[in-house]
Amino acid sequence: MNKNLDLSKITSEINSFRDDRDWKKFHTIKNLSMALSVEASELMEIFQWASYDDLSNLVAEKELAISEEIADIFIYLLLIANEANIDIETAVFNKMAKNAKKYPIDKSKSCSKKYSEL
Repeated sequence: MNKNLDLSKITSEINSFRDDRDWKKFHTIKNLSMALSVEASELMEIFQWASYDDLSNLVAEKELAISEEIADIFIYLLLIANEANIDIETAVFNKMAKNAKKYPIDKSKSCSKKYSEL
């Protein structure tokens, strides 16, 4: 899958790209969150009409497009976190701990129900 990510290095690269183009003034959290939604929609569009049986072939055929949309999503997510001073690693581990309480293994294993329905 992924080797260890260096979020600081990636964020620094993204910020340099943005700053070299003087785009920070456009990168409000509102604009970034809207752009994130657009990019997520573009990823969904790749799979929109695919049947379950077509998914593995589609992923292979559209690997580059999928990769680019994932990168766009990740870039905007990092920019949002940076603007909001959110430590993504801490946020993820805190959310996973919260999810573990909401979805205990004994009630949620092999079950797709929402925590409120368990």
